[in-house]
Amino acid sequence: MAETPKFIQGVYSFRGAGLERAVPLQPPATHQVPFDKRAQLVYLRAGNSSGELIYLALKQSGRVIRLFPVGAKEAIHVPLAIVEDVDPESELELCLGAAEGSSGFVVVDLGLVEL
Repeated sequence: MAETPKFIQGVYSFRGAGLERAVPLQPPATHQVPFDKRAQLVYLRAGNSSGELIYLALKQSGRVIRLFPVGAKEAIHVPLAIVEDVDPESELELCLGAAEGSSGFVVVDLGLVEL
């Protein structure tokens, strides 16, 4: 069975709604796993232009499965060493948490493979 690389990538503007409330990126940063495949996360790279800590919350079918904090005016690269399967027909969605009223841009490159 061949692996197919897939990506969620983009530059997204944001306005923080509070660190306790991660909201979907706009436009939505999602990936639907096909009914006959499963997926595995491979890496996440992200950059934060704001002067405040933010985090990306990766949700699988509405449930948070990973949190990625990104420091103020910083970038991260997270190779995912612990990889579990994402079930067929699951929807992956990136959401962002930031201090209320803060604003900026987040650059996202999330890599996964479908098996």
